[in-house]
Amino acid sequence: MLARDESPLKQTPLHTLHVARGARMVPFAGYDMPVQYPAGVLREHLHTREKAGLFDVSHMGQVALRPKSGRVLDAALALERLVPQDIVAVAPGRQRYAQFTEANGGILDDLMVANFGDHLVLVVNAACKAEDEAHLRAHLSDVCVIDSLGDRALIALQGPKAEAALTKFCADTAAMKFMDAGPRRVAGYDCFVSRSGYTGEDGFEISVPAVHAEALATALLENSDVLPVGLGARDSLRLEAGLCLYGHDIDTMTTPVDGALEWSIQKSRRLGGARAGGFPGADTILAQFEKGAPRRRVGLQPEGRAPVREGAALFADAASTEQIGKVTSGGFGPSLNAPVAMGYLPSSLASIGTTLFAEVRGQRLPLKVAAMPFVPNTYKR
Repeated sequence: MLARDESPLKQTPLHTLHVARGARMVPFAGYDMPVQYPAGVLREHLHTREKAGLFDVSHMGQVALRPKSGRVLDAALALERLVPQDIVAVAPGRQRYAQFTEANGGILDDLMVANFGDHLVLVVNAACKAEDEAHLRAHLSDVCVIDSLGDRALIALQGPKAEAALTKFCADTAAMKFMDAGPRRVAGYDCFVSRSGYTGEDGFEISVPAVHAEALATALLENSDVLPVGLGARDSLRLEAGLCLYGHDIDTMTTPVDGALEWSIQKSRRLGGARAGGFPGADTILAQFEKGAPRRRVGLQPEGRAPVREGAALFADAASTEQIGKVTSGGFGPSLNAPVAMGYLPSSLASIGTTLFAEVRGQRLPLKVAAMPFVPNTYKR
């Protein structure tokens, strides 16, 4: 029997497929999700780097912003009230990475924003989607109809063989470049496809009507180059790619500048830009562009073979009692055959090559600040 404060786990439209293929299911963001399949995390990870992995990311939130005026420009300008990115400049058929910020400059969530010509489509994190939708309704309902696309599943196909696997069902996708996005017919189904992902590899995310999700996933998995992949390998892949996990590497206590995400904020929204500021926390965030932030998200390369996990305290030397930072993500990088991590340090100690120490089970283990991504990305530009 469930405790009073517990709710039954939700299931994605691909739940039956996961179980049939022997996935080990775990709770994640309120959903029953596959953490790995019989192949195991290591093989799933390496197969994605070498061929193609298929991921169920249907737990993510999908939201359409439909401008009441009929002009997508009005939806873009409205969304710029909530994010520091230039949404006006996102051309039809393109998408952009963004963050919802709050009054102190912290990050409420990170998201993708696509321009579908007459409306915008957002993909937000599973754990934040209810709050994100409420945030949008509270602030943008004067300009937009906010339409939750809860009747759609989301499948990610990632890896160097992803294009070949997908073009069998949609020839148009071969011409897409990194961050192209829009409606496509895939295997006869009306889908939304973006050339993007969360692994550092070339690949696609396919939003498909939930009723057709299992049929589409099954068709893709008939290709011997495509292997189903769970949350375990998804996490190790994104860590090697140096990509943030919301609630771990970024949150309401980190600004985009703390998080080394300045690249995502275009000049038009910065001081002196055409539409500078106007988003929550702008004073704090734009001041950090000018003066720097007190701390910085960095890549960390432990020496030796022992992984340094999330939460490990960081110290300037082996004997120091003063904690200077902490690890926010860490584990073993199968592509590198070595441990990798990321975390926060004072900006004065964030230079690549700086040696510091992590406390792991009472021992101080040396590591160095390292460049990210740890594995070069292979996006199709």
